[in-house]
Amino acid sequence: MLQFFDSYGFLIVSMFLGALLGLSVYLPLMAGQLSLASPGFYAIGGYIAAIISTQVFPAERFSIWVLLAEIGLAAIACGILAIFLGLPVLRLRGIYLAISTIAFVEILRVFALNLEITGGAVGIFGIPQPFETQIAYLWIVLPLLCLCMALLYRIEVTELGRIWRGIREDELAAGTMGINSTYYKVLAFSLGGMLAGIAGVISAHFLNTWNARQGTFDASIIYLAFVLAGGSRTFVGPVVGGMILTALPEVLRAIAGINGLPKWLSQFFQDGRLIIFGILIVVTTIYFPKGLITPELLKTLGKSIRTRVLAKP
Repeated sequence: MLQFFDSYGFLIVSMFLGALLGLSVYLPLMAGQLSLASPGFYAIGGYIAAIISTQVFPAERFSIWVLLAEIGLAAIACGILAIFLGLPVLRLRGIYLAISTIAFVEILRVFALNLEITGGAVGIFGIPQPFETQIAYLWIVLPLLCLCMALLYRIEVTELGRIWRGIREDELAAGTMGINSTYYKVLAFSLGGMLAGIAGVISAHFLNTWNARQGTFDASIIYLAFVLAGGSRTFVGPVVGGMILTALPEVLRAIAGINGLPKWLSQFFQDGRLIIFGILIVVTTIYFPKGLITPELLKTLGKSIRTRVLAKP
């Protein structure tokens, strides 16, 4: 068992980070916002961690407390930026909102490529790692994911969750009932940005390097695929989708390495990740419009488990 975790520690932690990024896209979707800005906030969080841990605190002075301070600073910075960005941008809807958030991601990428403090196109290397092994990052990632899931579960059954669902289903009707849709939309957008920024801090230390490739349009499509494939009607969907699709490239690489596979097919499985993600989005949209995990499925599973537990003597 220990050998398994040592061998696949990087993949396991990456799967949980993918689940967090899926939730960062899911939060705005709860209020009916198709936001693709998560890679931008993810990149900001990573740069905050990289700059502080390499230019402010020397490696010998770095500690877990510095990491926690970086997480707090990234959450505050991304939350404030999300408010200033969300107030004008969230007046848009649908595809126009998606395009504007893609523009935000691209603007940040251009800045990262040209600023000296971010290392330009090369990026920042030698980011201190607070843990000796990759699997040890689960001590931070797993509790954070569980906390986010618990909060989202609580939100979904409270007034805030009902308000977000009301805005998602019919914003005009929600407005006629006295709901300040702008406030609640900005709130959802800010929480999603904060979560992506926190994930960026952890990822920067986990990867030991950070550059402009961490926040791109490609990443926007991948994070959106996490939600669409897993399910956009319950927080469990993005978690499942994020974990499965994060592991998918490793599965594809394993398939590509099968002996006897035609060379063109092997190359497709190895390099065609985004094509496969696009196919998955189309297939799930057609055959699973609510994603693989739906509230109805969770209710059915819950009833089945309760029935079996109560049936035991």
